[in-house]
Amino acid sequence: MVDELFSVAGKVALVTGGTSGIGRMIAQGFVDRGVKTYIAARDLDRAEATAAELCASGGQCFGLAADLGDAEGPAALIAALAARESRLDILVNNAGANNRGPIEGVSAEAWDGVMDVNLRGPFLLVQQALPLLRAAASAETHASVINLGSIGGLHIPNWEAYPYGASKAAIHHLTRALAKRLGVDQIRVNAIAPGPFHSRLTDTTSEAVKKSVQTYIPVNRAGEAEDVQGVCVFLASRAGAYVNGSTIALDGGYIAAL
Repeated sequence: MVDELFSVAGKVALVTGGTSGIGRMIAQGFVDRGVKTYIAARDLDRAEATAAELCASGGQCFGLAADLGDAEGPAALIAALAARESRLDILVNNAGANNRGPIEGVSAEAWDGVMDVNLRGPFLLVQQALPLLRAAASAETHASVINLGSIGGLHIPNWEAYPYGASKAAIHHLTRALAKRLGVDQIRVNAIAPGPFHSRLTDTTSEAVKKSVQTYIPVNRAGEAEDVQGVCVFLASRAGAYVNGSTIALDGGYIAAL
């Protein structure tokens, strides 16, 4: 028996950065549960190839091209989506950039590059997607925006990543601001702050990450696909309809144990 409380079947979703890491995990979770899912990446061929893989065993997934570091990128992406869909039930702002290194080495260009993708991009995507989100939203069926933050935006890690941490703390704050403004439109906005999940930015098989997990994470493991899929399904379904403006630490207890 399928619990309708957690059903997302029939919805339309857009997941940015959906070709790898957490974005791909989220997209796969939606496709497997009957969501018509679009994934966006800078390389259209890669987006389309990944989309084909995600729906190989059933479901619907389509690739779109998007350069979210470009000021015009969000508008172009939403225009491409609007040419295919009349509504958007779920927007997942997952695409991200990182820059690590000592304070002396952080250039203005590196700072702006991270902020453009991690902060400006999600804001402009929400802004541009408002007509599609409003078309999907009602008192009975809310639209849902899910922003990917980070535990790096909730605390100061042992490594130096100034623009990254600042951008993720800012996306948590932006999430609250958008939730306050858009809740009246029945558009809920929440954030997830993941701990270590395997991605192009975090190799959970490396000895360094394994040691960090064993030292700092109470459940003693890195995040897995089902972990982030479960939270996203919750936030996108009726089960999460009264959750708005929250940042959920998805970290196995890392932040709680600090």
